[in-house]
Amino acid sequence: MWKNYLKIAYRNLRRQWGYSLINIGGLAVGMALAILIGLWIYDELSFNKYHKNYHRIARVMQNQTFDGEVVTWGSQAVQLGPELRNSYGSNFEHVVISSFTRSPILTFGEKALAKTGNFMEADAPGMLSLKMLKGTHAGLKDPYTILLSESTAKAFFGDSDPVGEILKMDSRLDVKVTGVYEDLPHNSTFKDLNFIAPWDLMVKSENLEERVGWGNSWFQAFVQVAENVDMAQASLAIKEAKQHNVGDEDKRFNPELFLHPMAKWHLYSQFENGISVGGKITFVWLFGIIGGFVLLLACINFMNLSTARSEKRAKEVGIRKVVGSFRSQLINQFFGESLVVTALAFALSILLVQLALPWFNEVADKQMTVLWTSPLFWLTGIGFTFFTGLVAGSYPAFYLSAFRPIKVLKSTFRTGRFGSIPRKALVVVQFTVSITLIIGTIIVFQQIQHAKNRPVGYDRKGLITIPIKTEEIRNHYEAFRNDLLASGTIAEAALSESTIINTGVTNSGFEWKGKDPNMQDEIVTGGVNHEFGKTVGWKIKEGRDFSRDFATDSSGFILNETAVKYMGLENPIGETVKAFGGNYTIIGVVEDIVTQSLYQPVRQTIFYIDTFNRIKFINIKINPQVSAGKAIAEIESIFKKHHPATPFEYQFADEEFAAKFLNEERIGRLAGFFAILAVFISCLGLFGLASFVAEQRTKEIGIRKILGASVATLWGMLSSDFVVLVMISCFIAIPVSYFYLNGWLLQYEYRIGIAWWVFVVAGAGALAIAVLTVSFQSIRAALANPVESLRSE
Repeated sequence: MWKNYLKIAYRNLRRQWGYSLINIGGLAVGMALAILIGLWIYDELSFNKYHKNYHRIARVMQNQTFDGEVVTWGSQAVQLGPELRNSYGSNFEHVVISSFTRSPILTFGEKALAKTGNFMEADAPGMLSLKMLKGTHAGLKDPYTILLSESTAKAFFGDSDPVGEILKMDSRLDVKVTGVYEDLPHNSTFKDLNFIAPWDLMVKSENLEERVGWGNSWFQAFVQVAENVDMAQASLAIKEAKQHNVGDEDKRFNPELFLHPMAKWHLYSQFENGISVGGKITFVWLFGIIGGFVLLLACINFMNLSTARSEKRAKEVGIRKVVGSFRSQLINQFFGESLVVTALAFALSILLVQLALPWFNEVADKQMTVLWTSPLFWLTGIGFTFFTGLVAGSYPAFYLSAFRPIKVLKSTFRTGRFGSIPRKALVVVQFTVSITLIIGTIIVFQQIQHAKNRPVGYDRKGLITIPIKTEEIRNHYEAFRNDLLASGTIAEAALSESTIINTGVTNSGFEWKGKDPNMQDEIVTGGVNHEFGKTVGWKIKEGRDFSRDFATDSSGFILNETAVKYMGLENPIGETVKAFGGNYTIIGVVEDIVTQSLYQPVRQTIFYIDTFNRIKFINIKINPQVSAGKAIAEIESIFKKHHPATPFEYQFADEEFAAKFLNEERIGRLAGFFAILAVFISCLGLFGLASFVAEQRTKEIGIRKILGASVATLWGMLSSDFVVLVMISCFIAIPVSYFYLNGWLLQYEYRIGIAWWVFVVAGAGALAIAVLTVSFQSIRAALANPVESLRSE
């Protein structure tokens, strides 16, 4: 019998190939999208699980209070490492102080490459459970050593054994390779750890012991709690570790330490007023809900189309019963056909996922693969397929198989006046989800564009930055700049501590006339040289710019407008500010420039002539009369003239600016993709319902045509019901989307308002798509020959 069931299922699919293609294709698209979202969620939830001691590793964070607002930092003082080991050592198996990720130039022979990595204490390889391919975890015991990732070792040494080879770092430090570890996966916080150099090497080479104290939070601290210690208890124990060691000046900021577990680094990285308020976990929930809804839409379509076509098989059921078929056999027949269709849809969905993964990975910044060897993946997929097949096949299996043959064959069978209500309700659900996604996509892109169009206070066009990787570059800067200016390729060049797009250095302890003695100040600071303002094109509002003509500018400040308001200065020019152990005079006020988040207000910022040797970047303004391609080639040529052994690295300010929107744009593109698929699947559902209605009202349409009804009248009659359904969806989707999107926008201080026309456009677009979808079936039914519809009574 099962062979016979399969044969009949195949014949029905082949005979109604158009509907079969829509049915299988729609379900397959929904399944494929659900699988893609499922893989994305799995990747997010498995972040950092590569590390064996994942649940016992934590980052030491700190809260500090500035004017009543608690600010959370992930940076720490270098002295914290010894303090944790000496005073709280029983709580921790490992304590590791680390630099932030750097990209020095590593050189071996004629090959010089910039590689990202960290300077870390010797316990780091063991704490991170690195899989050593050569050497051991103890490879960082000697200060002049280095561990390389597998890909970095291959880049320098090919298939040769690198252990024992000498690399030069930034043309000044010789380090011996003592080990090679397996590349860390893309879903690890340390994915860019292409090398690990000893922490002691950084301490010695940069003279950190004399330069930094408890007040310099410039580094990272990681710990691995002991097996018998609770993470929360260890966190509470170290709360006052910094407060007990800082001076009175820093005590007033009430620094409090706490442990942020590795399990929460990726998804719970956002803090407000010292409290964790989530982070990317929001997108995990959002995409999970979207995936569930899109899959639901696909299942609704599948059931609608199955129902619409199964009504035509009422006479088949009657004939089968007349010739002796049992109801159980009919139930098995319909369930078998439904399971065949869902199985085909699942197989097709796997193919679609495999084809879409490269694009999806690029958009989502992932390196996901289909979990071919995962039993959970297959159990979930097959289980869902079986469940969908049973649910979709339940209507024809139990409802149609219960028909009395005599009623069906005498055409006295009716589905009832309320038979279509469930289907209509499902269509309302489909379009509610689709319209909500359309509105969400529009709002996300509007917010991104709003931030992009924000006045930034400087000119990004033709502005590039070159990182200073070696002392050689720093020492030959003036000659390099003079050659560039002589070539006519550039308009100006300048030095800075940070790029104009990302100024992340803050300081406190400033004193000025009229300052509240109890004020806990925090000000962004940027070390520059005299030509910086001219290079970036900032606008002086009061006073003047830095100038080499004034030797006193080495102790001068330029404030942005927000800093003037923050300090309460009515006439700032000429005022004296105590800072950095000396007195500085305010010589100018510059128009606010956006140097940090484009979604937040401009922060109070002070610029000064760097005399502390903190310069890290060369900023170059390309001559507007010279093409970018020609200018870069000329700049590289001059750079190589002065630094032949150093790789030429640069970045356009426009590119760095665009990078600030990557996360939002990624979410927007994915949401847009989901919205398109949701609309497509919803239209398939509408097509199925239109097909069903046309089938049910075939004789009514024939009679109306004979009585003189026009095609336009019949089209309006058949389409009106669907227009009402979409309108109902709009009325539901608009308040729902407004509520959630308004909440999402509240996280940005610099944000758009939600305009009324967004809802009109989304609703009108959904309505137009729905009408076009329904029109195919409506016009087809209206154009049908009434004789054909009335001849079999």
